[in-house]
Amino acid sequence: MIKQLTTMRKFYPIRFLFFLLLFSSQLLTVASAQFSKHIIWLKNKGNNSYTLSNASSYLSARSIARRTRYSIQVDSTDLPVSPAYVAAIRAIPGVTLLNVSKWLNALCIQTTSPVALTTIQNLPFVQQVAGLAARPSSLQPNRPDKFYDQSVISPITATQPAEKTAGDFYNYGTNAGLEMKLHRAEFLHNIGLRGSGMHVVLLDAGFFNYNTLPAFDSINQKGQILSTWDFVAGNTSVSEDHPHGMQCLSTIAANIPGRFVGKAPQAFFHLYRTEDVNSEFPIEEFNWVAGAERADSVGADLISSSLGYYDFDNPIFNYTYAQMDGKTTMSVKGADLAAKKGLMVLNSAGNEGTGAWRYIITPADGDSVVAVGAVNAAGAVAGFSSYGPTADGRIKPELASVGWQAIVQSTAGTIGSASGTSFSCPNLAGLATCLWQGFPEYNNVKIIDALKRSASRYTNPNDRIGYGIPDMRNAFAYLLSEYATVTASINNCKAAITWRTKDVEGMQFLIERKLPTENTFQKIGQFNASSGTILTNKTYPYQDALNAINPGNIQYRITQVIDTLTATRQLVYLDSTTVTLTSRCTTSDDIASLLWIYPNPTPGKTKAQLVINSMEAASDCKLTLHDRAGRLLATKTLNKPAGIYRGELPFLPASSGVYTITLWIGSTKRESKDWMVSY
Repeated sequence: MIKQLTTMRKFYPIRFLFFLLLFSSQLLTVASAQFSKHIIWLKNKGNNSYTLSNASSYLSARSIARRTRYSIQVDSTDLPVSPAYVAAIRAIPGVTLLNVSKWLNALCIQTTSPVALTTIQNLPFVQQVAGLAARPSSLQPNRPDKFYDQSVISPITATQPAEKTAGDFYNYGTNAGLEMKLHRAEFLHNIGLRGSGMHVVLLDAGFFNYNTLPAFDSINQKGQILSTWDFVAGNTSVSEDHPHGMQCLSTIAANIPGRFVGKAPQAFFHLYRTEDVNSEFPIEEFNWVAGAERADSVGADLISSSLGYYDFDNPIFNYTYAQMDGKTTMSVKGADLAAKKGLMVLNSAGNEGTGAWRYIITPADGDSVVAVGAVNAAGAVAGFSSYGPTADGRIKPELASVGWQAIVQSTAGTIGSASGTSFSCPNLAGLATCLWQGFPEYNNVKIIDALKRSASRYTNPNDRIGYGIPDMRNAFAYLLSEYATVTASINNCKAAITWRTKDVEGMQFLIERKLPTENTFQKIGQFNASSGTILTNKTYPYQDALNAINPGNIQYRITQVIDTLTATRQLVYLDSTTVTLTSRCTTSDDIASLLWIYPNPTPGKTKAQLVINSMEAASDCKLTLHDRAGRLLATKTLNKPAGIYRGELPFLPASSGVYTITLWIGSTKRESKDWMVSY
């Protein structure tokens, strides 16, 4: 079992005033005696060369676009730490600057000089100085790997690649395919939602050989790794460090057809090392916040963090369960700020379910953080997955994904399985990435709400997996129904119905109507979505002839068949609308025309509507279809009841052209109409 980044540790009591953290006074007296790394809290962001009016000097265009799209204001937390303050501290002899956090308005430094610490504390813009990490000599010798109690990769015996499931875009492989099916997530990939254009940040302990292992061939060849940074060592190289982050990345990015395909293999990635596996001190929480800030600044969409904290090598820093309240720890403040900037933040719930701690760890306790619990591919809850709720009684974890025997890339280049909420988090992050790709109009809060609404325990959440296991097709259906609109108007005895939606080729639409004299909706039209294999915004028009209909309210409803696989059709009611017919429509057609066809011309692949304007019953009706050369193409018999007949025209020619529809009653030809079809 993984003890992982979710072997999580605590951090001693802290307060947060205007995003300024102050260490408790008893720790200040030992800052120089015990520690070689320190945090410097600043009083303000004065003497600053950066301004709120010129955000492009410190935020990427993509980051600013996110704020614009979701109406998020640039504020003082976005301003970098004053360069003048940084320069003054950096210039003090014996001081090495490690990392800077604008959200915390703080610096992390390394020094063993009491004189330097005193000098820093006396600077007029410094609020406080406190220790973050021990001197190297005080580290535990031969400290065991804090992520693993044992080797966690169980090899999967190599077999022939799995057969691809008919209709699926990817051949996931047998085991990875089970993970997808648990969430019905192959639906997203099949409609073109595979992560394209989305930016995902992973915060972890290292990404060992991500640039050479087979699971990452595709993302390396296609340039999908956009940036890397090591907040521990202060450089861009993360491929020589711990493999835990690489394994988490594989759950999202892998692309080995027939063996292992991840959840969002077409996404872009930023890989940030914030965790030092050699020790456990609060400096790693500071690194976490710095990593989240960078995620925001580069314009990322999601953060997947398989890290967490509740105990440290020095117990003076340890948290209590009471501090898992979403507002106390350094990392949770950074996580919630990232969410307020518009990012979706997902964090492993922790692996303490069978341990003395038992509960979730931070920053999974954040109010705006999605804490992810672990299940297996059959949906059974993993015993090690941490329990909720938060100390203040909020539902945690919120959601669950596969983290028990999850499929991952091994350091040896083989495919194996591993366990821990470390893997359930990126698994769900990848699925959320694909879902959000389809609805960029909605912010992180709306997408998370859709995931919860679709989940298996939405109406009855618990303290193991919260709202449950998300169903990605249902999440898509909910967002589609929220997005779609239907409008209608009446002009010249015709109702013009227009609806906005998103679709791909293979989906269908049903047009239903309820007349003033009817109690239920009746289908009046059906046609296929227009061509295209990538989900896009569409607007469709439809006309309904209202001849011989009595006045009153007429309701229209549009239903979309969202699945492209015939065997698994799912209907989504997009929206409905009502129009009022003020008087009976009586036109020359009411008197002179027995046979109506509409719309005419009819777009190709659209089912035209048929009206037989006759009150008499006729069991021997017949419709014939001829081309312009007079060739008989099709015949359809009808059993017409008494009253005006309305239904679909039972013909769908294979090509554009002008055709003739003829109505026969018995052997008598009653009327013919030209019908134009345009593909």
